[in-house]
Amino acid sequence: MNKRNTQQRRRVILELLNQQGEVSVDQLAHHFETSEVTIRKDLSALEDNGLLLRRYGGAVQVPHELIQEAAVEKVSERKQILAKAAAELIRDHNRIILDSGSTTAALLPELSHKQGLVVMTNSLSIANALRELENEPTLLMTGGSWDPQSEAFQGQLAEQVLRAYDFDQLFIGADGIDLQRGTTTFNELTSLSRVMAEVAREVVVMVESDKIGRKIHNLELPWSSIKILVTDDKLPASAKQQIEQQGVKVICAPLGSVE
Repeated sequence: MNKRNTQQRRRVILELLNQQGEVSVDQLAHHFETSEVTIRKDLSALEDNGLLLRRYGGAVQVPHELIQEAAVEKVSERKQILAKAAAELIRDHNRIILDSGSTTAALLPELSHKQGLVVMTNSLSIANALRELENEPTLLMTGGSWDPQSEAFQGQLAEQVLRAYDFDQLFIGADGIDLQRGTTTFNELTSLSRVMAEVAREVVVMVESDKIGRKIHNLELPWSSIKILVTDDKLPASAKQQIEQQGVKVICAPLGSVE
């Protein structure tokens, strides 16, 4: 069976799972008129991507408390503008990482115009949204330990999975920008972000201008790890100059009449 048919079958498996709450290998093999071996491979692949949990004889849905709802919330117009500017940096067939967060999630609609993408994420909500895109990007998930503060997977397992790949780009947000040091965060778990940056050839930080100059204790990525900063045109010229002096390209997307 070709790749497209495999993707279609796995999509239907997820639809059945959402309808029923659980599925069995026997039921699915009969439904698709295929072997139980094929179905077990499907369930393994879907579990590897964080889309279900296997159990003896079948699979169940991922517990609801693990699924963050941020992706279905209305994305601010500012974030949409930043996302359009950042998406222009993505070429067809690129291998990219999307870190968890509402700013990076704003990229999702823009990815529907790209072909042949491979996308790694540590966010279940981003993963669920990616599999709804008609252009069917290849989805990879880090796995790892669930962190309720960042609403994403973290930890050594996630880091090991990332190090098994190499990527063209990382897209990551920030809670703040320290003009001297780099990106800062309220979250003390910064190790995974640094590994993401290590395995990507180009690190793109997406952040609204009102966060620039905000100093938070936890340094996430130093300027030496960052190649491009995508922000809006409300960024003061003096701050833009300081960031560029760190060797970082600054893209200021025009907000127009958006407040």
